Amino acid sequence: MPITPIRVRRATCDDAPTIAHFNISMAKETEDKELLPDVVKAGVLTLLQHKELGFYLVAESEGKLVGSLMITTEWSDWRNGIFWWIQSVYVEPNSRRKGAFRALYQEVEKLSKEESNVCGYRLYVEKENLAAQAVYRSLGLEETHYRLFEKEVDPRQS
Repeated sequence: MPITPIRVRRATCDDAPTIAHFNISMAKETEDKELLPDVVKAGVLTLLQHKELGFYLVAESEGKLVGSLMITTEWSDWRNGIFWWIQSVYVEPNSRRKGAFRALYQEVEKLSKEESNVCGYRLYVEKENLAAQAVYRSLGLEETHYRLFEKEVDPRQS
């Protein structure tokens, strides 16, 4: 049964503390990582203050934020368009399975249709997070044949 009503909107700088809290909670829950609160809050604020980096959507219910996600972009020369990367997905534990993520995702779909150059959405998910994978599949997302590789660097080091 959905929580009622769920309102989805673009996040503002006033939402930064809650989004940072969500991000810290998500990292702990999904990867058992402890993030530095000051770094995460600064990262959230940077994106909110620089729209060219992306944007956050937040889900509200009964006057409280219950979930959020971040959109960043990737240029695809193969498609002459932009992929929206859905990242930092989090829904408060008592709001899960009540429609908050579905509402956020539907807003992503709606907003992307208003842009002429969005050619698709992508997201990554922990291999062991089977519950999230089931939700994503139920919304029509499909697993790709790509594997993700990365090398982290500290941007503060020269």
